[in-house]
Amino acid sequence: MSHDLCTTPTTPIKICTFNLFNYAQPPYAYYDFESIYSDVQWAKKQAWICAYLARFKPDVIAFQEVFSIDSLQKLLKEAGYAYFSVVDAPTLSDGFIYRDPVLAIASRYPIKETYALGVDPTLLAPLGLSADFSFSRKVLRASIELPHIGLCDFYVVHLKSKRSLFEYYPDAKERIEKTILGRLKAQLSGGWGSTVQRGSEALLLHMAILERREKLGLPVVLLGDFNNNLEDGVLSQLLKHELRFVTGAQDKQYLDKYCLKNAWDLYQKADPERESQPCPGTHYFAQQWVTLDHILLSSEFDTSASQCFFSVSAHHTHVQHLVCPIFEYDQQSSDHGVVMITLAPRR
Repeated sequence: MSHDLCTTPTTPIKICTFNLFNYAQPPYAYYDFESIYSDVQWAKKQAWICAYLARFKPDVIAFQEVFSIDSLQKLLKEAGYAYFSVVDAPTLSDGFIYRDPVLAIASRYPIKETYALGVDPTLLAPLGLSADFSFSRKVLRASIELPHIGLCDFYVVHLKSKRSLFEYYPDAKERIEKTILGRLKAQLSGGWGSTVQRGSEALLLHMAILERREKLGLPVVLLGDFNNNLEDGVLSQLLKHELRFVTGAQDKQYLDKYCLKNAWDLYQKADPERESQPCPGTHYFAQQWVTLDHILLSSEFDTSASQCFFSVSAHHTHVQHLVCPIFEYDQQSSDHGVVMITLAPRR
């Protein structure tokens, strides 16, 4: 691991995850032919993104829901981000309707390698998954040369949403009771199908991270829209910190090397006054806040680990546009909060 970039070792690094919410430049539509921004609406969306970047100045940004790749790259270049990568392209139908948005990453620091993460086919059958199983959105892995620590692997994700996989279309003449029952069955089975997809994505991603970590030993940042809180059983394995029959100090040291930590927990640990506070919500749904957007870090960012190079000195979730929106300013913003952490180099 290289540490020769540390010309200003006290310079913090800001990392954020940003769901752009249907980033499609007109005259292109997103999902259906009626969903097209007007020129005024698009200008507002662009201005809102630029305003966030100018105010908070993140150094590395993971994006979700990208349709117009070239437009985003141009915006970011003008904002001072010389490095930009994607690993997929959205689907375009009828010449103007976008579907299947992709992930992107932008950085002020050099992106040395970008890769579309695939699934390990040897794991599919043991997990009861079909041979053609794939991520609902291709996971982006980017190796970025950061000051003070050198190469670091960033994994950008947008896991399967909780939206049901199935819809029920009733017959015009069927009884109301049959319609209700049909919708209930579709919601239950389709919701579980989405949960299985999301949980399987998280597990296969985790296995890939562990394998690469073993081979190269690079620090890891996993971030994006997980479409779930991390305490839920289907995603809780991402923060697995215990292993049966591991009790010795040396065994625990090896285990810690491969464990990921929630950046919010690491931020809280640095100040006892912040401990036990819930992680801020990032999305408002069904009259309650849920935390769907997360940043997970390897032991190089955990102050209790011997190999720590950075501490999480700040954790900020920007939700003003959701809590108290100003129509003229926030009309075309995002339905998610923007999560950003600040990493301070250890002395």
